[in-house]
Amino acid sequence: MKINETQIAQVNDRIAALRKADNFYGKKLKALGITEIHTAEEFESLPFSEKADLREAYPLGLMTVPEEEIVRIHSSSGTTGTPVVIPYTAKDVADWATMFARCYETAGITKEDRIQITPAYGLWTAGIGFQAGVEKLGAMAIPMGPGNTDKQLQFMQDMKSTVICATSSYALLLAEEVEKRGLKDKIYLKKGVIGSERWGAKMRQRIQSILGIELYDIYGLTEIYGPGIGVNCKYDTGMHYWDDYIYIEIIDPTTLKPVPDGEEGEIVITTLVKEGAPLIRYRTHDISRIMPGECPCGRSYPRLDTIVGRSDDMMKIKGVNVFPAQIEEILRTFPEVSSEYQIRISHLDGKDTMRLYVETTGNIDFADLGERIAAKVKSKIGFTPIVKVVEIGLLPRSEKKTKRVIDERYD
Repeated sequence: MKINETQIAQVNDRIAALRKADNFYGKKLKALGITEIHTAEEFESLPFSEKADLREAYPLGLMTVPEEEIVRIHSSSGTTGTPVVIPYTAKDVADWATMFARCYETAGITKEDRIQITPAYGLWTAGIGFQAGVEKLGAMAIPMGPGNTDKQLQFMQDMKSTVICATSSYALLLAEEVEKRGLKDKIYLKKGVIGSERWGAKMRQRIQSILGIELYDIYGLTEIYGPGIGVNCKYDTGMHYWDDYIYIEIIDPTTLKPVPDGEEGEIVITTLVKEGAPLIRYRTHDISRIMPGECPCGRSYPRLDTIVGRSDDMMKIKGVNVFPAQIEEILRTFPEVSSEYQIRISHLDGKDTMRLYVETTGNIDFADLGERIAAKVKSKIGFTPIVKVVEIGLLPRSEKKTKRVIDERYD
């Protein structure tokens, strides 16, 4: 899906603002002598922006308007390096709330709903983004924040919450607690809006089967407003994203060239109207594809397929390139295992070793199941992991995001 004339005009407006601010991207544009673009081909020749650029701009080097126009900052966690600080103007905050309310509406949520918000508040964009969207929609926000599962379940019952907003990891934890405590008939949930981490079909099915609710996958990242820039509708044919606010292209992560609609690659996002910290051709490293054709719901907004992984989460084990999504795909073929798994990579006696922990239920022969999974990994990927089968519930559950890959080679 090529960039259109309206979007090109919006990009040119952002180019002017970036050049005037003379931040990292403004300097790139000046060095290349770029003042504006006129065609899709010229847009595709613009330089990319990367997370490293944003880290180097710490703390407020991304600011593209005078400081008195900045009303809020948000930040990435900084767990893997210097945090990325994103400044927002009042218009940015309002635009984000509008997009988020649009997500709720797309999921069939109305002002009659009571929406329990469990993601964290503070510098992270999640909690406050979910809440702003609820308030813009006109529904009732129940701003719980993360943790305190006992209180979450109590409010879920007493407030008769109809929608739960959570990471997939915490949604699973809550679902398992509902099942364990026999609360299924005491809650009123109808829908779940789930985001902030990639989650597979097994986890989705498990949450749905326990809670009996519709699940909606919301997309977003701190650098680009936060969650709320896209969501799937009831037909579940991909996530509609708001192309009046952002332009998305899919590139081949090796050649860095755009790929045709329907072909998988890395998501690159340009903010079209963002003021505080506009980004042009920002490499997210998320892997997906633009869905061709029209959605049965009739919405004209384009669609992204489910996020299948990241171009930078590759593990190299015994000389073989492995992605967590490949392991997840293999585990999907084993109905005996739950959605939860953990990969631990270590270096022992001069060689890499991968231990794969999986959960199972019922009267299953653990040793036999482990051997069958190991054989399947060997046939599909090319090396044999050590598979450890444990009882369901023994692997860690998280109130935020579940850490599925632990690389002990560099500890």
